[in-house]
Amino acid sequence: MSSNIKYKIYPSLLDSFQYYLDSSENYQKYWGNSADPAMSEADFEEKCLQDLLNSINRVPFESEDADRGTAFNEIVDWLITGAPCEREGMGICFDEDTREYVATYKERIYRFPESICMEFANYYRGAIPQVLCQAVLPTKYGDVLLYGYIDELMSFGIHDIKTTKKYEVGKFRKHWQHRVYPYCIDKMGNCIDHFEYNVAEITKSGKITTFTEYYRYDAKQTESELIEICEWFISFLENNRDKITDKKVFALI
Repeated sequence: MSSNIKYKIYPSLLDSFQYYLDSSENYQKYWGNSADPAMSEADFEEKCLQDLLNSINRVPFESEDADRGTAFNEIVDWLITGAPCEREGMGICFDEDTREYVATYKERIYRFPESICMEFANYYRGAIPQVLCQAVLPTKYGDVLLYGYIDELMSFGIHDIKTTKKYEVGKFRKHWQHRVYPYCIDKMGNCIDHFEYNVAEITKSGKITTFTEYYRYDAKQTESELIEICEWFISFLENNRDKITDKKVFALI
């Protein structure tokens, strides 16, 4: 591991940065055809900027959707390993009457049909859940430590579990997990050739449909893309250093 780490970056920071870069495109997607948009494009860009800074500064936030995804992931891991759930504040059980797995987390109760939980658990048989990966990426600004936790590591592939209310093809194409994690695992000496987002679409009515986004790992292309986005992100960090209160991203803690 390099002793000259200048920045520490994980995928969701790059996701937030990407969303900020794409704020105009995303605004048009949501409100471009609206006669009475919820906010102006300038206000939306400012919101994306503040959300990005909050992510960098690790400002706590509440998201029921994110917690639902966490609950589902923990249930799948519980089924794979048979080990007790170790996440603080979460309890998992099986409701024999409704044939549902139930997770209690942050004073909310999340229920998932046995069928969908077993579909995911069976798909991941033999996987290693929650694997920490990290690797150094050289950039013109200095070395970057890329790191994060892989949901499910299998023989030749990395899998990330997603839940969403509405899925569309390519939904996670601009996310950075499918580049960061394979790069890290490759540099750690493991042979990886693909990454999958395994998605459970859970509608308001409770209907669940599954989808897969598959990305082939190309080492040379991935490293080039990571260097480009990280150098762009580092430039943003340095230009906004006065707004950043959490110094971990600068490898100072």
